[in-house]
Amino acid sequence: MATQTVSFTELNDIKFLKRGKVRDIYEYKDNLLIISTDRISCFDVILPTAIPYKGEVLTQLSLFWFKFSEDIIPNHLIAAQTDEFPQDLLKHEDILRGRSMLVKKAQALPVECVVRGYLSGSGWKEYQKTRSICGINLPKGLKESSKLPEVIFTPSTKEEVGHDINVTENYIANKIGKEACAKIKEASIALYKKASAYAEKKGIIIADTKFEFGRFAEKIILIDEVLTPDSSRFWPKGAYKAGGPCPSFDKQFVRDYLETLDWDKTPNNIPELPREIVEKTTQKYLEAFTSLTGRELNIKPR
Repeated sequence: MATQTVSFTELNDIKFLKRGKVRDIYEYKDNLLIISTDRISCFDVILPTAIPYKGEVLTQLSLFWFKFSEDIIPNHLIAAQTDEFPQDLLKHEDILRGRSMLVKKAQALPVECVVRGYLSGSGWKEYQKTRSICGINLPKGLKESSKLPEVIFTPSTKEEVGHDINVTENYIANKIGKEACAKIKEASIALYKKASAYAEKKGIIIADTKFEFGRFAEKIILIDEVLTPDSSRFWPKGAYKAGGPCPSFDKQFVRDYLETLDWDKTPNNIPELPREIVEKTTQKYLEAFTSLTGRELNIKPR
């Protein structure tokens, strides 16, 4: 396999819409063209070092989960194979192959739908202060990485800049309406439960994840990415132990490395990742993909 990375796209003949932390989004007629680059962000800062195959893993794993979950809720996918794309997009096939999706242009709901089965990350920090997460009271005595008594829905705001903020279910209901809030909560928990049961059989614990939803043709549908190493905490089941951080197949590995540096986690003097960290991160993303899908990532050399 070639290891050329894609950090930035510029399709001059297609209307550019938005550049996120990882994805470049274009407007194509009445639809959206979403390209997952190999950029990686940590602590809400885009790092200068790209991760080989990351964009392909995010896209191909999302496609796997979209198919897996379509009995729970419809999603925004139209096509992801370049031979199914409109002819005028094929001039960009070298960039689009394996890392792009043509999707319905839904109106995104302003909420990150976080679902937790284990106590980690911002949930663990909040629990230590309040013994609750997003207004949900939890038992005493839980440790970092403890399995929760039940799966919980802990939404957050969706900030364009800076950290998302954990909020209560009532906050979301007031923002988008009670009916829509109930719909996305029910779908989020159902998606998590089905996926986590499947993943555990494959040797991976999905500690938590986040989903995004949008409105299309007066219906709520699943959008963005689904159950990837960027949007989820994947832990190897065989190494799981409560009482501290767990080994992971996601970008927590990069966060842990950055925590060892003298860096203030701002866009000033952003550190480059050393080669061994890049290679290990690629390995973790590819291992998660293969473990979950049962196949190797199929990438044609550019």
